[in-house]
Amino acid sequence: MHKDSKVWQPTDDRIHQANITQFIDHINRQGHALKNYDDLHQWSIEQDEKFWQEVWLFCDLIGSQGGDVSVLGTSHWQAPITNRDRLWFPDAQVNYAENLLSLAFQNPNELAIWFENEREHRETYTWQALCDEVSSVQQWLQECGVESGDVVAGYLPHIPQTIIAMLAATSLGAIWTSTSPDFGVESVIERFGQVKPKVLFTCDGYTFNGKMFDMAEKNQEIADQLPGIKQVCQIGYLKPHVFECDVCTQDWDSLLSQYAPQSLSFHRVKFNDPLFVLYSSGTTGKPKCIVHSVGGTMLNHLKEHQLHCDIQPKDRVFYYTTCGWMMWNWHVSALASGACLVIYEGSPVFPHTNVLWSLAQRAEISLFGTSAKYLEAIEKARLSPIDHFELPSLKTLCSTGSVLYPEQFDYVYQHIKHDVHLASISGGTDICGCFVLGNPISPVYRGECQNAGLGIDARAVDENGVTVTEERGELVCANSIPNFPAGFWHDSGERYHHAYWDKFESIWHHGDDVMRTKTGGFIFFGRSDTTLNPGGVRIGTAEIYQQVNALESVVDSIAVGKEIERNEQIWLFVQLKQGDELTESLIAEIKTTLRAACSPRHVPSEIFAISDIPKTRSGKLVELAVKQIINGKPVENMGAIANPEILQEIKKMTMSKC
Repeated sequence: MHKDSKVWQPTDDRIHQANITQFIDHINRQGHALKNYDDLHQWSIEQDEKFWQEVWLFCDLIGSQGGDVSVLGTSHWQAPITNRDRLWFPDAQVNYAENLLSLAFQNPNELAIWFENEREHRETYTWQALCDEVSSVQQWLQECGVESGDVVAGYLPHIPQTIIAMLAATSLGAIWTSTSPDFGVESVIERFGQVKPKVLFTCDGYTFNGKMFDMAEKNQEIADQLPGIKQVCQIGYLKPHVFECDVCTQDWDSLLSQYAPQSLSFHRVKFNDPLFVLYSSGTTGKPKCIVHSVGGTMLNHLKEHQLHCDIQPKDRVFYYTTCGWMMWNWHVSALASGACLVIYEGSPVFPHTNVLWSLAQRAEISLFGTSAKYLEAIEKARLSPIDHFELPSLKTLCSTGSVLYPEQFDYVYQHIKHDVHLASISGGTDICGCFVLGNPISPVYRGECQNAGLGIDARAVDENGVTVTEERGELVCANSIPNFPAGFWHDSGERYHHAYWDKFESIWHHGDDVMRTKTGGFIFFGRSDTTLNPGGVRIGTAEIYQQVNALESVVDSIAVGKEIERNEQIWLFVQLKQGDELTESLIAEIKTTLRAACSPRHVPSEIFAISDIPKTRSGKLVELAVKQIINGKPVENMGAIANPEILQEIKKMTMSKC
């Protein structure tokens, strides 16, 4: 890393207009003298109860706050961990949908949703239209007997109807859970079967990359295998206004015509009651059902959106995501800040490679959210949106899902927009939010996530739990935050404790290999549980991908450790461009590149060409599954992998060397 690696500096005007600047002024009027983000962050850690109270007030969270801000104790979903356990806002009463729809009464004719898909279908909803449809679905759910604490599930694409169904369910105090329609039947049953939804929303089909996928058989199998389901509502997404469903009790269009819109009612629940059930990837066993609280999720999303991402009323907020990824939950919460959700459903490079940037220009997007893998793909495709699109409204570009390499920072500023705030963010399904993310009033440094989130004591620690700077370590959170999970579904607390609290005493262990920099930022090297260890030297897989994926012939790659006589070798699998072959010269180029750019220890012992890279359905590499395959161990949950046939390809290819 160069000493002067600053790639973006906010202007004085940008700093002055930022929400976070107004928040600092708000705190300083109470007798403090905070000057910058670092001062604010330190205060938010030292005075955390006061901080979260002030976030509640500043971000206009609707609900009754109650008396205590925090008390010793845990939710009923958890088992006590240490005597430092804290339960936030134990007496507060809130409703998620009420917060997301609060702006509807002020600006009923403003846009709340801008939707497009790869079939070039466009649709918009005003706040009033959104509330009207939520009301109709709310009435139907009430007739279905849905009450506070019941589970309502969506097996759906990211479409407006998904948001409407979720808002209707949560308005009643019900719990929402969802997966995307590319999940197979087994994977859906593994997830929904644990939480036993009372009502299921599904669709007749969808398209991706120009191909049609009919959902009829999958819907039938799922309905048959989820006996707790009382009602099924199908959305005619593939064939609008055509109702053909043997397992459904209701279709969406009939529902809307049957129930005339009325004034919405909102059932407030306790701050720590469950709102969402999200699922771990399931690559190491049965997916964990992670329960997120109403208040913790809402309060944290307001903080991240308004203070870190500078989302303001009438902003157009886009995130490319599916309903099987926590970024969907994060995205839809932007309604609570008065923003208009911009949605694209389908392949991000179909019907043409610049489709998302065309949408960004047309919809005047202010925050563009995507994955590091997407940015890597369009860089390799030599796209240069800056040459073809005017993006004056674009203020912030968020990237998550995997490591954003230093060269990708260069690409964004050279080929997308010169003066955009590039926020590399990282957190996860575990907290339905971020541990580290951006802020609009501080510089962006090449290759770094800007800082720990406000109210979050995120650190890098060594194997003994000692805090380190400018050294690689484990990402931990050393304090309590409202958006820690309420627990795991129907878990006594043992699985929850084992997942996050076993490694270090009384601090959250997240499983990322990171380094805290002198600027206060974080550099990510990958997941620590897949860190390579040849010759006893820790190597992050991201270091390898950064170099290998940049080569002309390589589309993507995955590196894992092969156990050889109490040592570990690096085995590298590469997906090549169509028509290219893994020649001796390409093998030599890969090894030479890694030796020169990284070290001799980064050079793989074996390199294989495979037809695709195995990933989860949310696009994350399944390094652990590949490692298990080549070391002769069983993969516990193949259903979590989007393309499990590639594991068989790897097994067959490496059998002679194993």
